[in-house]
Amino acid sequence: MAKTTDYNTMFKDAMNAFPMDMSAFQNMFKTSAGYGEKLSKVALEAADKSAEVSAKWTKDTLAKLGDVTKVKEDVADYGKSLTDFASTQAEMAAEHMAAFAEIAKKVQAETVELLMAAGKTASDDASAAVKKAAAEVTATAKKAAAAAK
Repeated sequence: MAKTTDYNTMFKDAMNAFPMDMSAFQNMFKTSAGYGEKLSKVALEAADKSAEVSAKWTKDTLAKLGDVTKVKEDVADYGKSLTDFASTQAEMAAEHMAAFAEIAKKVQAETVELLMAAGKTASDDASAAVKKAAAEVTATAKKAAAAAK
């Protein structure tokens, strides 16, 4: 009677003949997690600074709005007060939008820097892993060839 081939054992033997070093994957994960942490730090700092700019803008607006709500002696003073408020708002908008632009520019520069470093690290790690794997496969193949003789 024909014996059924045990593929499980066959694959296990094949995998054992070509052992894998998982340290490369562990190092890759650690590196990836490190870059994730750095990118998160950049994003959180930007969010914090943006919140500060927004809070300052709101406080300044409320302070200026207080002047608009005060009772005036002359009716024309109400119009002047609103005109002054609108003018001040336009100036503050330009000032605060410039602050937001600076935050965005800094985030962009830091992100590009991190991504460039990550690309270089990934390339170096991949190259080293491929060289190491090739050396191990070559050594295993030589052992197998010597054993077959």
